[in-house]
Amino acid sequence: MKSVISASIVCFAIGTGAAYAQAVATPATPAIPATAVAPAAAPASPPAAAPAVKARTARPKLSPDEKKKLSQECSAQANDKKLHGKDRRTFRATCIRHGGAPV
Repeated sequence: MKSVISASIVCFAIGTGAAYAQAVATPATPAIPATAVAPAAAPASPPAAAPAVKARTARPKLSPDEKKKLSQECSAQANDKKLHGKDRRTFRATCIRHGGAPV
């Protein structure tokens, strides 16, 4: 009986999530009165070029041994700096992201 209730709740949650995901809010546009006349517009300039998006460079995949070595190097650096707790986790994550280079 518990599994039937649990399955029903899961199905309901998935169904309502999908229903909310499909609802798209569209902003209401104000009605323009017929008596309003738009002033003569100046010729439109060409749209500005979109800023160049920095392309992500794919990092090479590391073998398990290389990952282990990189992790050990970053741990050793954290030990040298006597880091503990959140500071140590943050440092190691940054170190690993930079490939073990001193941060």
